Amino acid sequence: MPNRLATSQSPYLRQHAENPVDWYPWGPEALGRAKELDRPILLSIGYSACHWCHVMERESFTDADTAAEMNQRFVCVKVDREERPDLDDVYQHAVQLLGRHGGWPLTVFLSPDGTPFFGGTYFPKDDRYGVPSFRRVLESVAEAFGARRREIDAQGRQILSVLREIGAPKGPAGLATGESFSLAVARLLGRVDRENGGFGSRPKFPNAMDLEALWRAGILGGNAEARAAAREALSAMAAGGIYDQLGGGFHRYSTDERWLVPHFEKMLYDNALLAPLYLSAFVETGEARFGEVARGIFDWMAREMTSPEGGLYATQDADSDGEEGKFFAWTPAEVRAAVGDERLAATLCDALGMTEAGNFEGANVLTRAPPRAHPGQPPRSELPEIELRRGIALLFAAREKRVHPFRDEKLLAGWNGLAISALARGALALRDPTLLDRARAAMRFVQARLVDGSGRLHRSWLGALAPIPAFAEDHAFLAIAAVDLYEAGLDPADLAWGRRLADQLLARFWSEDDDAFFVTASDAEPLVHRPLSLYDNAIPSATSAGLEALQRLAALTGEARYREAAEKIARRHLEAMVENPFGFGRLLCGLDRQLRGELEIVLTGPAADPRTRALHAAIGSVELPNRLVAQLEPGSEPAFLDRSLWEGRLSPSQPTAYVCRRGSCLAPVTDPAALPAALREARSAS
Repeated sequence: MPNRLATSQSPYLRQHAENPVDWYPWGPEALGRAKELDRPILLSIGYSACHWCHVMERESFTDADTAAEMNQRFVCVKVDREERPDLDDVYQHAVQLLGRHGGWPLTVFLSPDGTPFFGGTYFPKDDRYGVPSFRRVLESVAEAFGARRREIDAQGRQILSVLREIGAPKGPAGLATGESFSLAVARLLGRVDRENGGFGSRPKFPNAMDLEALWRAGILGGNAEARAAAREALSAMAAGGIYDQLGGGFHRYSTDERWLVPHFEKMLYDNALLAPLYLSAFVETGEARFGEVARGIFDWMAREMTSPEGGLYATQDADSDGEEGKFFAWTPAEVRAAVGDERLAATLCDALGMTEAGNFEGANVLTRAPPRAHPGQPPRSELPEIELRRGIALLFAAREKRVHPFRDEKLLAGWNGLAISALARGALALRDPTLLDRARAAMRFVQARLVDGSGRLHRSWLGALAPIPAFAEDHAFLAIAAVDLYEAGLDPADLAWGRRLADQLLARFWSEDDDAFFVTASDAEPLVHRPLSLYDNAIPSATSAGLEALQRLAALTGEARYREAAEKIARRHLEAMVENPFGFGRLLCGLDRQLRGELEIVLTGPAADPRTRALHAAIGSVELPNRLVAQLEPGSEPAFLDRSLWEGRLSPSQPTAYVCRRGSCLAPVTDPAALPAALREARSAS
């Protein structure tokens, strides 16, 4: 019989509905049952695209004997970490305090009141690799809970005490300087893999926020080393197996240091964070490959991740047909069968790094590897690009006939915000209005489906609105997306929506004591610990994203509350940013904006006038990380914009662009062809 998870909205929870484990979803029923029976809670946190979550389910949660022991000794609770990042935050940090690595599946043992006292990640069915079997862990924990309860309770209290201590900002507020930013960048550069690109060794993650900080230092601060490091990482990832060379989009991370063999799940947030970096590199360098990668991400989003209503789904699984990576890996024989042309097959194997031996379990993860010499084959440079593209199209068509990875069709508020920002920025950088249409459709979905009758934003939708209030990250990412939509489409309604989100962010999530944002709202379900969202992980922290949203909205609207809160964030966390920049990449980008100020580009002219549109389009041809874009209708005072942006500019003789920084302006520009040069001049003066 299905267990309690059968009626859950979460696809991940429903994947466990047929387990013999007596699973509960997180909630009052589970916590009440644990207190009633005075049993420990076995909390298992994962997500639907997680390979090792599936492995642990197959090995342990479907095993009748293991399930019987779980049911007899524990109250078992399943959580989808994508629905409940608050629970994941609390218990991930608790497990790390216990001296174990974090990750998923996360396995945590709690006292009946929710206090953690022991945990880990994946536990195998049998003892191996120095890790005890799950059955042995269950037995040891149950016995300890019965025999050493006082000791366990004391350990739980200590964990909570340390959680509260490490969550608080360190050090007094500081005065930000360019030297502070440069020192942080130098420390980031100390973590760069000079041989393979990116940071650290295996497993290797894209670390988009830290790359963004390096890129800013390179193109705005003139740091050639930082620029080269960021460009090399983007190039290496684009050429590696972490990028889907046939269908576009990035996998979660590389299992090796060379970006060769990925962990195959694809996450909406990774791709939404990487697309703007590739857009920036394309605009800045003019290298077509960077633009193609960004376009590949957007094509993947459109083809595989967009719902009929325009919102974007959450993830794609690593597994298909029961095997990890099976959908993406190839043998040369499969290539020959797919293209039906021996010469073209050899060319493709050469261009995509394939060998008979393979690089992944006897098959090949495709890369854009340097070509190898083959007897009788012309050099790769002599092969027409059109022939290579034709071969890739044939491989893609053949792959479409395979069993596709499972797709988690939850639509998450904040992740949609990240995707909307990427699409809106792509519309300007690639001069593609269809991307703006898609960004608007996604935002309309959020507004129609993820906001309840009282006007409150919720976290998740899958056929119905999930009863989970949105978190700080949801408000912050969507507020940024609203500003990006305004800059790409010049609709004042987007700014009004962004202000509403920022107001809710400050009202419900702001910590006056910490100058940061809590993960959860002030009226949310109380947990054993209310964590701050300070550190970037797979996505930017709510504090760093909130800083960007407040900075940009303050500059556009003149709202003093936004500016004051943004200044407090930048001052309060300066010491932490400089000491540990690897955890504060996006906050460092906010620090850079705070130091340099916005580069204001104000367009005056009717929005429908082709000359206004041409000036607007020209903005996308120059990379301006700290830009502010606004548009004025002649003769009409815009109540939604700060007076300093429009005063004295409402009666031009023709559509005009005003380019300013900190009150210093260049000569007005009326020729779209002349605007890029003016923008580059203004950027160089920063």
